[in-house]
Amino acid sequence: MLRSLFSGISGMRAHQTMLDVTGNNIANVNTTGFKSSQVIFQDALSQQLTSASAPQDSVGGSNPAQVGLGVRVAGVTTNFAQGSSQATGRAQDMMINGDGFFVVRQGTQTYYTRSGAFDFDSTGQMVLPGEGAIVQGWPAVDGVVDTTGALGDLSIPVGTVMPAKATTTADVTGNLPADAAVGTTRERTITAYASDGTERTLALTFTRTAAGWDLAASDGTASLTTPLGVAFTADGKLDLASSDLGTTGSFALGGVTVDLSTITGYTGVDSVKIDHQDGSAAGELQSFSLGSDGTITGSFSNGLDQVLGRIALSSFANPGGLEKAGGSLYTATANSGTAQVGTSGSGGRGSLSGGYLEMSNVDLSSEFTNLIVAQRGFQANARVITTSDDVLQELVNLKR
Repeated sequence: MLRSLFSGISGMRAHQTMLDVTGNNIANVNTTGFKSSQVIFQDALSQQLTSASAPQDSVGGSNPAQVGLGVRVAGVTTNFAQGSSQATGRAQDMMINGDGFFVVRQGTQTYYTRSGAFDFDSTGQMVLPGEGAIVQGWPAVDGVVDTTGALGDLSIPVGTVMPAKATTTADVTGNLPADAAVGTTRERTITAYASDGTERTLALTFTRTAAGWDLAASDGTASLTTPLGVAFTADGKLDLASSDLGTTGSFALGGVTVDLSTITGYTGVDSVKIDHQDGSAAGELQSFSLGSDGTITGSFSNGLDQVLGRIALSSFANPGGLEKAGGSLYTATANSGTAQVGTSGSGGRGSLSGGYLEMSNVDLSSEFTNLIVAQRGFQANARVITTSDDVLQELVNLKR
């Protein structure tokens, strides 16, 4: 008789745990990156009344007779299914499309999270609000990210300055018209930069001659002492043998190598231009954006973009083995496997979307159904206890 009492008690305890887990799921229905949990029940030990017997020559076999001793909670599993996305318009909000976790550091402890609602502290470090855990990745050095190096704190300090870069090369492209009249000139200019960001104008002047074109050049501080001859073959290609541009089709002026090796001399097309120079003025960070591969690119006031860093993602052989640490954080355990850190879009890790957040994957319809199931299960086990008590009362009443 006491077996049913203890079975009822174990059932009430198990369904109370189910109520607790369901209540926590509903409480976190709007928690960014939250993953719902589910209780797994398992029957407890069974008491053996009779053992099984094998068939004999004249007697058939018999099955074992056992009485169960109740239920227990076998585990609480986490559902890592993708949550829905919510557009926020904030550049620092990030969502993982697929598997993987952001890596964050708090003190000396490393945590993992699906919540990408990041913010910045007073030093420009990218952090989780509330917890202050610092997002980990690979900071860029002069716009270059080394993903084979050690992880570091990602930061985008306000007022970040891109240093000036001196112009060292300039490319001239296009076509000089072969049918231009002698004496025709074409002047092309582009802004070049010194190492401190000082601007100067690089000007090229092409003058048509009977033999081809003469090229004069100046950058405001230096100029060619004599014009350089530029000649073309009969089929419109640059004739290096007859030009004064050496074997490379270029010349140097004020520390800048001007490359003309690709220009042509066809009839009827007038498109010569200075297409590119590799210098830039100094610039201050204006905004940043996130690529699907986790690359953070800053836009500067000088009109250029530069990579600031790359966010790291981690994956686990068994994500269900992670231990919740509060604050939407997880820690690795012996059963989760070690963190496999890498870039998004590789090694089974998902891609990233900037300006979006992953919402909770809690399904309210399922959770309310679970509430009903847990409540009725609790009530049914309570009835087992009251019924067992009534039977015990009848037994006691046999002796008056």
